[in-house]
Amino acid sequence: MKIAAVGRAFPPHYYGQHELATELRRIWARGGVPLDRLESLHQKVLVGGRYLALPLAEYDQLQTFGQANDAWIRVAQQVGEAAVRDAFTRAGVPLSDADAFVFVTVTGLATPSLDARLMNRLGLPARVKRTPLFGLGCAGGAAALARAADYLHGHPGGVAIALSVELCSLTVQKDDLSVANLIATGLFGDGAAAVVLLGAERAERAEQAERANAHADARANGGPRILATRSVFYPDSEHLMGWRISERGFQILLSPRIPEIARECLRSDVETFLAEQGLSRRDIASWVCHPGGPRVLEAVEEALELTQGELGLAWESLRQMGNMSSASVLLVLGDTIDQRRPPPGSLGVLLAMGPGFCTELLLLQW
Repeated sequence: MKIAAVGRAFPPHYYGQHELATELRRIWARGGVPLDRLESLHQKVLVGGRYLALPLAEYDQLQTFGQANDAWIRVAQQVGEAAVRDAFTRAGVPLSDADAFVFVTVTGLATPSLDARLMNRLGLPARVKRTPLFGLGCAGGAAALARAADYLHGHPGGVAIALSVELCSLTVQKDDLSVANLIATGLFGDGAAAVVLLGAERAERAEQAERANAHADARANGGPRILATRSVFYPDSEHLMGWRISERGFQILLSPRIPEIARECLRSDVETFLAEQGLSRRDIASWVCHPGGPRVLEAVEEALELTQGELGLAWESLRQMGNMSSASVLLVLGDTIDQRRPPPGSLGVLLAMGPGFCTELLLLQW
């Protein structure tokens, strides 16, 4: 099966990190927050700016979880629709060909789920099999890709959508003075990413048509093939990352041990995954990694013995837009396709870690 294209969409409100920090200092000036510490924590995450779901001045008007969630439903539909349309346009595939729709988020709640609401906005066929996922956090984008690939493994003539929409700014807790929340207010941003995937038979037909029309190697177009996937769950680790959900909304749980877990576990997880495919790390030419934060990216580089620059696009995504939870790894995948496409036929790994605690791994062939 093949990744045909990655689409992107963001709210129209982008703010530099200094402007965001100034607003947070105003909010917390009387709340007992050591403002010099806030500034230090925000500098350490190395984020230059972020997209926000709402204009900065409107966040003061969100007094309840319900108000924040209503805003999530409204904006998520807008950016989700735009991302899916962008992906199908890039793929050159009509929306009417969609067969399956995997949707993932961890920043808002809706029933009917967002994918159902987008069925109407996008005019998708009534036959589409929908799979909404919640709670996978930063691993969700990779998991959505893997679950869409699972579907296409059994439906090789099909077309699947994997969509992530994350509006992290709508989860911010103004009364939470924990270090985890102070870090989160400087790290997480908002956006959406959508991927169009083609089953093996559909991908082969598309490549034959491209070769016939352009007299070129169709493997140089679109995205990579997905050769294999693997999920890894770490027992008794649910306390490391997630939400504490109350009438106030989503309060972040973010353990400082996460980079340590990456250093301890990721190398063996990747090597086991690759060994099952008769491969080793030496066979991997490119890495698409979720930009969880500077310490996480450094831990991944150390665990996998990556040279400087191999995660360059992940670092750049972090600097430009922050961590957008499940959407970020898909955005890095899109940047890899558009800006730094690996050589045809070379192998790559896409990876992300998230609540559970867990890792999602995909083996790619470009």
